[in-house]
Formats: sequence, C-alpha cells, structure tokens
Amino acid sequence: MSKGFGGQGWRVWRGRLRVMTVKELLQLLRDPVLLFVILYGFTVDVYNAGSGVTLQLNQASVAVQDQDRSAASRELVGRLLPPQFHVNHAVGSDAEGQRLLDSGQALMVLSIPPSFERDLAAGRQGAVQLQIDATNTVLGFLAYSDATQIVSAYGLEMEAQRSGLSLTGGQAPIVDNRDRVWFNPNQNDGWFMSISELLNIITAFAILLPAAAMVREKERGTIEQLLVSPLTPFQVMLPKVLAMMLVIHAGIVICLLTVLTPVFHVPIKGSLALFFGITTLYIATLSGLGLFIATVTRNLAQTAMLGILVLAPMIFLSGVWTPPEAMPPGVRQLMYASPLYYYMDASYGILLKGAGLDVLWRSVLGIAVLGSIFGGFGLWRFRRQFD
Repeated sequence: MSKGFGGQGWRVWRGRLRVMTVKELLQLLRDPVLLFVILYGFTVDVYNAGSGVTLQLNQASVAVQDQDRSAASRELVGRLLPPQFHVNHAVGSDAEGQRLLDSGQALMVLSIPPSFERDLAAGRQGAVQLQIDATNTVLGFLAYSDATQIVSAYGLEMEAQRSGLSLTGGQAPIVDNRDRVWFNPNQNDGWFMSISELLNIITAFAILLPAAAMVREKERGTIEQLLVSPLTPFQVMLPKVLAMMLVIHAGIVICLLTVLTPVFHVPIKGSLALFFGITTLYIATLSGLGLFIATVTRNLAQTAMLGILVLAPMIFLSGVWTPPEAMPPGVRQLMYASPLYYYMDASYGILLKGAGLDVLWRSVLGIAVLGSIFGGFGLWRFRRQFD
C-alpha cells in the first residue's frame, strides 16, 4: 500500500519524506564545519567578490616624462584625473619609466617630447608616447581606451582654439553623444560581481551538498540501513535534495538581507517569488549531477575534487567571465549545455531588469530540459547503486 498514491499510501509516502528530510537537516546541523562554509559562502565570499573585484579602471598609477614643461603639456597631464588615473611619478629618462613598468609601480608611462607645445601652436601634429603595462590585459585595455579618449579630445580642443572655432558655440559640426545606460546607470561593478558570486555559490552548493549528503552515508556505514529499509531509491534521494534545497534558499535569504541589499544596494526590480521558483528548478537540475558524483566516489575528498572538475567548466561556459560573442564557435555551442548559462540570464533579468516569465521563458525551458536529463541520469545511476 505504501507504494500507492491514494489514501493511506500517500500519507505513508509523505510521512517518510518528512522524516527523511528532517533527518538530513539534523545531520547537517551536527556538522559545524560545513555550516560555517555555507554561511561564509553566502556572506563573506559574496561581499569580497562585490567589493574587491572590479572591471573598471580605478586609480591607475601613471608616470609622466614631461620634456616640454609647457602650459600645453601641463594641461594634458592635468586631464589624467581620478578616479581613473592617479599621476604619482615624475620620471626624467626612458630607463626610469621602463623600470617603473617592469616593477609594477606604474601601469602607464606618458612621455611628452620637448617640442609638444610648439608643434601644436604651429598646427603640426603633436606626438606623445604612451607605454602601458598590459600584463593584466583588462586593465591595460581600459587604460589605453581612456587615455586615448583624453588625448584625442585635448588635441581636438587645441586645434579648434588655434583655428578660432568654438566646439560649444555652434561654429563647428560636432556629434552630440547622449548616453543612456540601462539597469545599472552608475555602472556599479558591485551589483554585477556580487550577484555573479551568489549564483556561483548556489551552483557549487547545489552540486556538492546533495553529493556530500549521500557520500556521508557511505562513510558512516548507514547506507546499508537504507538498503534494507522499505524506502525506494527515489524516496532516499528526494529528501536529500529537498533538505539541501531548503539550506540553499535560507542562504540566499541571508545574502539578500545582509549583503546584496544593505551593503551593495542592489535594486531588486523583479519578483523574488519568480527568482526563488527558478532557483528551485535550477537546484533540482544540479542535484542530479551531485547524486551522479556521489555514485562514483567513495569519500568526501573525491566528491569535492570531482565536483570542482564539473563546476569549473560550467562557470567558464556560463558567459559571466567571457562574453559568448568572444568565445570560439565550438566552445560557444558547448555553452548551451551549461545550466548556469540559462540561470545567469534569468537571474540578471529578474533582479536587475525586472523581467517576467514572458521574457525569460527560454532560459527557464533550458534549465528544465537540462534538469530532466541530469535528474533522470542521476536517478538511474542511483537506482543501479541500490541494485
């Protein structure tokens, strides 16, 4: 009767599910180290990512070799202003500037020739040399882009002044560029990085926690008790997934209340109910991978190593670090096999854009399709283990 879903059979099935889920939660509460790791991941780790990682140029160290020492050269140097740049070195030779670049004390060296102001006044091309440390390609590219815009704008102003034109008085044709930045007007990296790290943490725990719960049964020898119990493989697997799902949801709530909203002031524009609903589907999807890992490993150390092996490519293929357009064509196709790719798109759409299911249904469908594949495969492996 317990295998049926009518009357007494359903009550027995529901009672077993409740008891086994409580058992999983109690086992987790008795593991202070794992609890600390979970709490650290949803608080300190998200805070560190949001406050310590930036994709913008900030206080880049600039060394200047001004051989002209004129009003024009001082005006150009004076335009390298914070927060992007910080002029903190004055060098007298090429060798000294090279030494600052080699030692990492300067990101950029600006060299102004002796005839800079004289060339500009005569209408000749004024050349300056810009050396950039591109060891960090992101910072190097940002420094090059910002410095190029500053130097170009200065050159345009000097030529207009020499010709007696005004760039603001309508005497010269100009392009009126009015930028409109959506969803993050101040381009605050903390919003993007903190949410990205939260989604990465959810991904890691959605894989590792169910796997660790199953492997813990092997290490403690309680798997034999489950084998002789009247529980079906699905009744053994589902409580582990539900318990870890509750823990992850609790961690998300803690992160929202203690880090994202009060610290980084992330505006939650969409429906939190929709976000938690999609997160539930996403956790169920990755739990299938976690249970598969548990069937091929014997201890927590092996589980952690194999989990990292699965997690790393999933993060790299999600598009959070490398835009899909920048990926090679073959790798770009593999991106669609990463559940995190769809989850990232749905989460950013809800939290920052306020999008609804009518916009995000493709991402939800992608998670559901991968969830049915991963979940079915994990359950199949789990049944074989019991057989």
